[in-house]
Amino acid sequence: MSKKVVLITGASSGMGKVTALHLLQAGYTVYGAARRVELMQELEQAGGHPLKMDVTDADQVKAAVEQIMAQEGRIDVLINNAGYGSYGSVEETSIEEAKRQFEVNNFGLARLTQAVIPHMRKQGAGRIINISSMGGKIYFPLGAWYHASKHALEGWSDCLRIELKPFGIDVVIIEPGVIATEFGEVMSEPLLERSGQGPYAKMAKTMAKMTQESYQKPNAASPAHLIAETIAQAIQAKRPKTRYVAGKMARPMILLRKIFGDRIYDQALFGMLK
Repeated sequence: MSKKVVLITGASSGMGKVTALHLLQAGYTVYGAARRVELMQELEQAGGHPLKMDVTDADQVKAAVEQIMAQEGRIDVLINNAGYGSYGSVEETSIEEAKRQFEVNNFGLARLTQAVIPHMRKQGAGRIINISSMGGKIYFPLGAWYHASKHALEGWSDCLRIELKPFGIDVVIIEPGVIATEFGEVMSEPLLERSGQGPYAKMAKTMAKMTQESYQKPNAASPAHLIAETIAQAIQAKRPKTRYVAGKMARPMILLRKIFGDRIYDQALFGMLK
């Protein structure tokens, strides 16, 4: 295998960190980007290249891509992993927070992708891997803005795949299920702050409890390494799938909605909320 150059965002923790280390061990040249560069010492010690990058900062995005091109001369794989889940009722979540959700999960991702595409196009090859979620195909209460961002990412990626195919660039979507990361904690605390006291308090507290149990109970969540292996599979495949579903609850929840429709899926959610 030639030593391909990989750029992955959100590499300071969770799936991004585990994936970056996994790809290093597999022999790739890995540039890990994150806002908290001080948390990427392990990546550096393993032979990776930490980059300080906030995907919402155009100057940092441009500088990071230019640095990689100056040092390596190419970017073979872009893994758009940076993102977070904003939960809270639509009524109680500010439009400013909704915009931030999209700025990180969609526009920041798009900004970096736009910066990388010209280099991949000149190479005549490349692979862009967008980390979506089972939440891009299904939905949970009080997650309207998060699910909207992931549903948008799915459609955006589909269009991008067609646009870039003539240039030898593949676009792949990864749809993780429940993965043992910081996601549950990052989601639950703001959820309770926004909606834990008002008219949606009962629903918010139930959702927070369910989330915490999903991420904290033994074997309730899949290890982040599963996603790292799935991403590696998507990189190594000669003809990758357009979508990879991996992790606890992902496949059954997606199939539940697909097979039985929205009404039955809604009833299942109401049953969980009792």
